[in-house]
Amino acid sequence: MVIPAAGRVEATLFERAMQQAVQTDTVETDRTRTRLLDAAYEQFCETGIGRTSMEEVARRAGTARITIYRKFATKDALVDAVMVREFQNYFTEFLDVMAQAPTPADRVVQAFVTSLRTIGGNPLIRKLLETEPAMVPGFVGGGDGRTLTVVRDFVAHQILREQTAGNIPKRVRTIPAADLVVRIAGSFLTIPSDLMDYDDIDELSDFAREFLLPVLGLK
Repeated sequence: MVIPAAGRVEATLFERAMQQAVQTDTVETDRTRTRLLDAAYEQFCETGIGRTSMEEVARRAGTARITIYRKFATKDALVDAVMVREFQNYFTEFLDVMAQAPTPADRVVQAFVTSLRTIGGNPLIRKLLETEPAMVPGFVGGGDGRTLTVVRDFVAHQILREQTAGNIPKRVRTIPAADLVVRIAGSFLTIPSDLMDYDDIDELSDFAREFLLPVLGLK
């Protein structure tokens, strides 16, 4: 885990993932660490986090037991590193999709679709929903609500940019609209709906166009 400086609040998992996604100099160069993260991810996907031991991850990575503890002092540190990397991959894809979407409406739709398919369709998240569902809100929404606030503020900033460019009506209340959009997406991620196929891009897109665009004054 990241140790905060005195008087500073520790960054959330999402904040750290977002920071790494926009930095071009954070390429992983420690091959042993990468191998351990890959092994941990694979093991977590098979048996869940709670049932996985550090020793199992070390064996799967082909390293000595002492090696994993040199790279990750605790299992919590290993889990944190795996989850940060997964969300970093999500944000990298998210930013790429946003850059390619031609209209404000397309950006809203693609943001929703990418979130549900990348996070909701992530094998590790799906395994946790199956075996340890209580852990998912903490990863996706933040157990203390801070992650939701961070993501809401990020979305609010995007809405404000669109309003400044004249793409979203000024009458739309930026923060409440962002809060509603984030809560809708978050609920679909933490409590999967049997009314929606998360692998069906058209179905996800249709939902976003029908229910999310009106929230932002878009058609």
